[in-house]
Amino acid sequence: MLMGIQRNGAGSRQHGENDDICPVCRSSRYLNPNMRFLVNPECYHKMCESCVDRIFSIGPAPCPVAGCARTLRKQRFRKQTFEDLRIEREVDIRRRVTQVFNKQEEDFETLRAYNNYLEEMEVTTFNLLEGIDLAATERKLAAYAAQNASSISQNNARANRDRNAQKATAAANKEQAFLNRSAATRSSISSLAEREESHRETLDALTRAQLSSPEDDAAAQKVVLKKSTARRTATERARDKQQQQHQQGPNAPSEAETFKIEGLKAVVDAPVEKAYDPFSGMSFSPSYYTLQSHYEHPWLEKARTEPSIVAGGYDLREYYQRTMLEAFAGLGCFIVELGDKEHSSGDRMIATEGAAMAAGGEGEGDDVL
Repeated sequence: MLMGIQRNGAGSRQHGENDDICPVCRSSRYLNPNMRFLVNPECYHKMCESCVDRIFSIGPAPCPVAGCARTLRKQRFRKQTFEDLRIEREVDIRRRVTQVFNKQEEDFETLRAYNNYLEEMEVTTFNLLEGIDLAATERKLAAYAAQNASSISQNNARANRDRNAQKATAAANKEQAFLNRSAATRSSISSLAEREESHRETLDALTRAQLSSPEDDAAAQKVVLKKSTARRTATERARDKQQQQHQQGPNAPSEAETFKIEGLKAVVDAPVEKAYDPFSGMSFSPSYYTLQSHYEHPWLEKARTEPSIVAGGYDLREYYQRTMLEAFAGLGCFIVELGDKEHSSGDRMIATEGAAMAAGGEGEGDDVL
């Protein structure tokens, strides 16, 4: 078991050593710690910088790795970003496909159409990654890029504007936060200075209190209060002026330089929620009369002044409301219309009973219900 673990460890170390050895000149990072490895997105074969300068400085040349015949150029070599070259290749392919398939959801009429577009983009990416129908996929990608060149350039410009707007917003927020912290620091320092000065003035006033009259003490207190208020107002005015200069200063972007996001849908504000009404807007206020708080009548005076009535909590307004409701209760009812409705409802009941008897038979005594 120990020998197996040691063997596995030796294998992992050998794998790491091979990663630090150039496959062309067989130079090792162990002997040259400053060695840099570069990769080319054509074949993703890694080689040292010295081999790249030696082989590709004159012009394009085939890849020196055995079994690879791709023609490489020096300007396309770059430093490896990810440790795994498969991830490096997938990121490059996805970036390439995304530069062509760069439409956004607002460019489509329905969500299903946008999802179909994303599915087509993912199928193209998968075919390029796995080498499935590589030639057909490349032709399809090139044809799409040629047919939609104008919209692709517009979408790329829009994406650049969005990124620049985000950077500008982040920078403005950062600077505003710095200004807020500076203003808070200055305000705390000025407040501390004001408290110290107010304390000194209070001590001076207490010292002079033995030799002055109450009127002089009140006048001195007013002077101290005015000075404190003036200092506080000057501090706030200076802070507001600084913020205004920051917003409208010479470094502020003009109207022509501001970034605007185009193609966004109109934002509709949510309707304001109304207060809950248990009666759904139904009004219970009387429509035929106006209830007053006081009515003059001789026998109502006793109810207002009698202790036996008033002590129990009786309120004459309840009596007013009930009396007026009973007086005007029948004004909205018309006897003729009510009689017609009752007559028509009685005819319908008779017709219903006759139909039930006809359906069930005259000789049977079963209950139709």
